Amino acid sequence: MALPGFPHPSGAAEYDDRRRRARLRSTRLGARWGRFRRARLLALRLGLVPLVALGAFVEYIGLDVLPEQDRLARTEPSVLPIAAPAELQATDTAVFDLVGLGVLDAGDTARALPSLSRLGSVWAVRYDNTGIDTKVIADLIVKVTDAAKVPNVVLAGHSMGGVIALEIAKHLHEDSGTRVRAVILDCTPVDLNAVRPESRDQGEEMLRWMGWVPGARESRMLRLVVEVYARHDRFVGGRYVIRGGELRRAVDDVLRSKILNTDAASNGLIEAQFKAIVAGGAVDDLRALAKPAAGKPRPAIVFIRPHDPYDDPVVDVEYSHQVLIDRVGGVRGTLLVVTTRTTGHANPIERPQEYNTVIDQQVVPFVRQLWREQSGAAAAGH
Repeated sequence: MALPGFPHPSGAAEYDDRRRRARLRSTRLGARWGRFRRARLLALRLGLVPLVALGAFVEYIGLDVLPEQDRLARTEPSVLPIAAPAELQATDTAVFDLVGLGVLDAGDTARALPSLSRLGSVWAVRYDNTGIDTKVIADLIVKVTDAAKVPNVVLAGHSMGGVIALEIAKHLHEDSGTRVRAVILDCTPVDLNAVRPESRDQGEEMLRWMGWVPGARESRMLRLVVEVYARHDRFVGGRYVIRGGELRRAVDDVLRSKILNTDAASNGLIEAQFKAIVAGGAVDDLRALAKPAAGKPRPAIVFIRPHDPYDDPVVDVEYSHQVLIDRVGGVRGTLLVVTTRTTGHANPIERPQEYNTVIDQQVVPFVRQLWREQSGAAAAGH
């Protein structure tokens, strides 16, 4: 039966729903606005966007950036003992190992190279996660070696760690009483031109993000996005198809190794490491180490690189090789270049056998021979 005033049969439920919708229309925001109602509603909605964005930014700073900033403020560089000298003649020397871009602690790398103990007691340098100050690290090395009454130092740097090692060596060589016997460079880029274009572009892009985005140096969220994208070859197939299982594994890997791991290098440290390469000071450091200072002889410079330069996808080792020849090579030079067959880019943990073999058979004899020659020349001069 039809209700009065309705041409078609309808129930009480339909009548109540129509009344509800009519009531909502009459009471909603802007219902009584006449002129420019739609424009005014659009302006109101757009005005809410900055408020939402501001709220999200406050949450980002409060939950992501500030806690990490507080943790990083409590870090400082340190050196950790790894191994005692393997031979009696090495007790007067300490070897300090330094790792490269994106790595905080050289402990695992130093433990993979027991052959270094033939040169002296082995120590691993752990960077300050807020950045790198080579003078602070040099002063720390002097403090440790003075306490142990060890007058000589060998520095071993892997990849970018070699750039840091050269700068520390310059501080020690020119401004301390400690003698630098050798600097071992493992696939080290002596300047930005030695970094292959793909890796150089990634580093420069990172520096731009660090400059543009507030809190980027501390943000774990941004680190997660960047690190997952760096692994996109694992989960992106042909025609940009995303493999869900591989994506989940990549995210899990980044969370465990980079985000939730308090021993992982911070964004700020990675920025400082890359800036050390960009600054290009390694060439000047080599120039300083190529001549005696304060009565101390020139240190040996050892460059370890793959025989096939394309086995190193990050650094153009032939370019670094040539710069080293120009700066510290030649007839009266102090340079030894060691080429390997199975290694890639500064990977002693993955290829410990070949690294230890070349250190045992080539690096240790060269450093000792040069030291004997320089000691003999100094004695003859007196």
